[in-house]
Amino acid sequence: MKKVRVGVVGLGMGRYHIKDYQKDRRVEVAAGCDINAKRVEQVCDEHGVEGRYTDLRKMLRDAKLDAVSIATPNKFHAPQTIAALKAGLHVLCEKPMAMSAQEGERMKVAAKKARRNLMISFNQRFDPVPWAAKQQVETGVLGEIYFGRTVWHRRRGVPGLGGWFTNKALSGGGPLIDLGVHRLDLALWLMGFPKPVSVSGSTYCKIANKIAKKARKSYDVEDVACGLVKFDNGATLIVEASWALNIGRRHLLTTLCGDKGGLCYGHMHGGKEPVAEIYTEEKGLLFTKTLDSSSIRPPSPRAEFVSSILEKRQPLATADHGIKVMRILDGIYKSAKLGKEVRYRS
Repeated sequence: MKKVRVGVVGLGMGRYHIKDYQKDRRVEVAAGCDINAKRVEQVCDEHGVEGRYTDLRKMLRDAKLDAVSIATPNKFHAPQTIAALKAGLHVLCEKPMAMSAQEGERMKVAAKKARRNLMISFNQRFDPVPWAAKQQVETGVLGEIYFGRTVWHRRRGVPGLGGWFTNKALSGGGPLIDLGVHRLDLALWLMGFPKPVSVSGSTYCKIANKIAKKARKSYDVEDVACGLVKFDNGATLIVEASWALNIGRRHLLTTLCGDKGGLCYGHMHGGKEPVAEIYTEEKGLLFTKTLDSSSIRPPSPRAEFVSSILEKRQPLATADHGIKVMRILDGIYKSAKLGKEVRYRS
């Protein structure tokens, strides 16, 4: 079988893409690209990657690739994805899809025009526990899902203080677009991606800016964000994310409530590993069931991306999904800026 030749762009996060691809016998990691020449040599030496580039255009022209992974700062997701698609390559793009839903739409159009796959790396879907939880939700165990809350809080955990994560021009925002994007996608995926009709949001920066000032580092994004999303089916979802918040400990939780049952996924009961519980009422008795995912072996995002190429089908995390997530993130930021509810056009 001819192997899928993959190039990886952005060798900070991208080194993990390389490592995962190299577990797959269907893949040859043929090239790595980063503007930092020293990093290119270090990462490619470490993983035995032959093609080494500091210029994306040169890699797209010369490396004879089938696909690329884009793992660069958020600002570059859209232009680099579109360039790769125009070069006739399939693209796996790190989350968030782009800096805005509008950019995401342009990426989708480019993929359609090129007749190539565009997958968004929403990696939390592909963990065993939420993968198993999705299967349960699809059996109808929750019934009609009408309320949810999805959260990722850190007590103190600003990534790369003074780097691109804390620079709005490069990142598009703070913890909402960095952490909240994961939990929002997870909740929407479990809910079946209902259509949002309105969102109200708030953002704050009360702690991280002081930490940055003390360290003499730049910081111009929020350190906590929250939003309330209403959908056309009547459901409501609360979204929360923070890098610095005065809470007891790190908090990752996604809760969905239906008229037949409920689901909670995350770090519960003081455990170090995330678990999923399903809450039901059966013959007048209340049951709490813990999902055993030990027999579940979902693909990694990279493996699913490769499978979608070889099987000539759409990937499980599509450009449409990425755009739907971005529309809500855009709405929360816009609502926070305007100080009022934002409604979506039908």
